[in-house]
Amino acid sequence: MNGPAQAMFDDDLASKSLGIELLEAADGRATARMRVTPEMVNGHKIAHGGYLFLLADTAFACACNSHGPVTVAAGAEISFVTSARLGDELVATAEERTRYGRNGIYDVTVRRGDEVVAEFRGRSRTIAR
Repeated sequence: MNGPAQAMFDDDLASKSLGIELLEAADGRATARMRVTPEMVNGHKIAHGGYLFLLADTAFACACNSHGPVTVAAGAEISFVTSARLGDELVATAEERTRYGRNGIYDVTVRRGDEVVAEFRGRSRTIAR
C-alpha cells in the first residue's frame, strides 16, 4: 500500500510503538489493527480507554489523510460499548461521512471480531503546510 496516508503512518512512532498496523487506507477509508498488551490494561483488568481512542484516532487520521492534503483532527469523541481485555485483537474501521470546504466528518467503529467495542466520531481540518 502506498499513498499519503501510508507515508504519514510510516512516520507515526506513537501508533507503531503500540503495535498498531495499518491494513488499508484509500478514498476516505482506513482500517487499523492492534492487540491489547499487558501495558494497555488498567486497574480494572480491562483495556484503558485511552488506547481504544488512540487506535480509533489512528484509523481516523489515515482515512482523512488518504486524500492527500495534510489533515489534522479538529475534535473527536468516543463511546465505549463494551470492554476490551488483555489479548484481544481490535480492528478499527474509519469511513468518511462528508467533506465540506477544509472540514470533514469521519466515523470509526472498533471491533473485536464481529462485536462492537467502541464508536468514534472525528472532525477533521485540512491545513496549509
